[in-house]
Amino acid sequence: MDRQTSWIAEAVGGRVNGPDVLVTGPTVTDSRESVPGALYVARRGEQADGHDFIAAARSAGAVCALVDHEVADAGLTHVVVDDTTVALGDLAHAHLEDLRARGLLDVTAITGSAGKTTTKDLLAQVLSTHAPTVWPLRSFNNEVGVPLTVLRADTDTRHLILEMGASGPGHLTLLTRIAPPDIAVELMVGRAHLGGFGSQEAVATAKAELVRGLRPGGTAVLNADDPRVAAMAGIAEGPIVFFSTSDDPHAEVRAHDIAVDDLDRASFVLETPTGSAPVTLHVVGAHHVHNALAAAAAADVLGLSAVEIAAGLSLADALSPHRMAVAALDLDGRHVTLIDDSYNANPDSMRAGLAALESLGRDGHTVAVLGKMLELGDDSEQLHREVGDRAAGTGVGLLIGVGTGAEGYLDGAGSTVASRHVNTPEEARSLLATELADGDVVLVKGSNDSGVWRLADALIRDGGER
Repeated sequence: MDRQTSWIAEAVGGRVNGPDVLVTGPTVTDSRESVPGALYVARRGEQADGHDFIAAARSAGAVCALVDHEVADAGLTHVVVDDTTVALGDLAHAHLEDLRARGLLDVTAITGSAGKTTTKDLLAQVLSTHAPTVWPLRSFNNEVGVPLTVLRADTDTRHLILEMGASGPGHLTLLTRIAPPDIAVELMVGRAHLGGFGSQEAVATAKAELVRGLRPGGTAVLNADDPRVAAMAGIAEGPIVFFSTSDDPHAEVRAHDIAVDDLDRASFVLETPTGSAPVTLHVVGAHHVHNALAAAAAADVLGLSAVEIAAGLSLADALSPHRMAVAALDLDGRHVTLIDDSYNANPDSMRAGLAALESLGRDGHTVAVLGKMLELGDDSEQLHREVGDRAAGTGVGLLIGVGTGAEGYLDGAGSTVASRHVNTPEEARSLLATELADGDVVLVKGSNDSGVWRLADALIRDGGER
C-alpha cells in the first residue's frame, strides 16, 4: 500500500534526505526488481553492497531508497538509518501493526526442520479460496524474506502466511518480533542446521521460540506425532490444536484411512472438529500427509470447515520449484522419471526423498543422485553415512554422491550398492547420460549450495516433459 517517505522514516527511526515522496510500488532488495514507485533497500551482503546499485534502482523507477549513509547524487529521496536490514524489519513491523489496526488480518507462521515450504504452499491454496491471502515467494523465511512478505500485504489482505526458518538460537525470536503471529504452526524437530544448534534438544528449544512469540491469545498448532513438538504445549499460553496421523484422542485434526497411489501421492480422510471429508493430494510423498494436516489445522482455526479444507487440499499443487516435483522425461528415447527435490536437504528430508524414490521405483531400477547436506556440524560425516545406509536399505540401484563431503553416502551404502562419486553436478549429468536406462526413476537431492538443482534443471531441459 502507498506510504509517504516521512511515514517510512518515522517507522524505522531514520531521517529523510530529499522531498517527501509517495512510495506506490513494492519494497525490493534487488535493484533488478525495482519498478516505478518502488522502495529500494540497499543492503550490505557478503558479495555486494546494495548502495552500489541505487542508480540502477532509480533508473528502473524506484522513488526512494533505504540507506545506511547519505548518498551524494543519489537522484532520489533516501531514508538514512544505522542498519538497513534492521530497518527493513522495523518497517514491516510498523506496516503490519497499521494493517491490524485498520481491519481484520490474521497471521499464520510456520516453522519446522522440514516441510515448511510445502505446508505454506498447501495452506495458501486452501485459504486463498476463502479470502485474499498473501504468502512468501519462494522460500522467504529469514530476516529479509519475512519482512518482504509482510510488506506485500495491504488493506484487502485477510490472511497473511509466513514461513519462518532458524539456523541458530534467537532467530525465530527476531522474526516473531517483526511479525507476531496469531497462529504458530510447528511441524517437526529434526536434524537440520545441527551445526548452528548442536543437538536436537537445542533445535527444539529454538523452534519453541515461535510459540513463545505468539500474540496474546494466539493459537499453537502442534504435531502430536513428534514428542519434541508435542511438548511445546507446556509453554503455550493460549489455545492449542494438535494434529496427528494416529488415533491420538488429544488431536483435534487427524488423518485416517491413509493410502498411497503408484505415484506416491497420498489420500486420506480428514477429520476436524467440523466433520470429515476425503482428501487426495497432488504433491508427491506420503510424508506430506503431516504437512497437509498442519495446513488443515491452521485453516480450521481460521474458521474453514472440513469440507472446504479438504476441497482446497485436493486441488493444491506444489508451487515452489525443486520440491518433490515429479517429471516424466524422454532422454534420447529413454523414458525416465525424475524426482526433483533439490532445493534443500537434511537427514529427515533425505529419508523422505528416498522413501518416495523407493515407492515410485518399486517395479524398476532406481538412481539416487545426492549432494552434500550442509550445516550439520560435527555429526556431518556420520549423518551422511546414515543416509547412505538408508539408500542401500531402500534398494537403490545406483548411488551417485556429488561434491566434496558426499563420499559419506557411498561409505554408508557399502559394497552392496553400485555407487560413484563425482565432483560437480555437471559431471553427474555426464555420468547419467551413460548410466540411465529406459524406465529408470531418478532422485536428485541435496542442500541448495551443493548445486544439484542445476542437474535437475539440466535433465528437464534435456528431456522435456512427456
